[in-house]
Amino acid sequence: MAVHIRLSRAGAKKRPFYRVVVTDQRSARGGRFLENIGTYDPSGDAPFIIDAARLTYWRSQGAQPSATVDRLIKREARAAAAAVPK
Repeated sequence: MAVHIRLSRAGAKKRPFYRVVVTDQRSARGGRFLENIGTYDPSGDAPFIIDAARLTYWRSQGAQPSATVDRLIKREARAAAAAVPK
């Protein structure tokens, strides 16, 4: 079973909201998932929130993030590094 970390769409029409979920790659986009580890709201104040401990755990178990989730994680890491005062 290949496990992936990807986005699952929720929200209303024209108002997308995504959950960051860990799922079997064969599951549908909005289908069954193993664990919900974060959220992504492209129009909100805090657009990307993820549980770093659970992300680390699942990656250590072999879960592969999708291209979009990988890009969001890298963007969040750059923003956190820029916010650290020197």
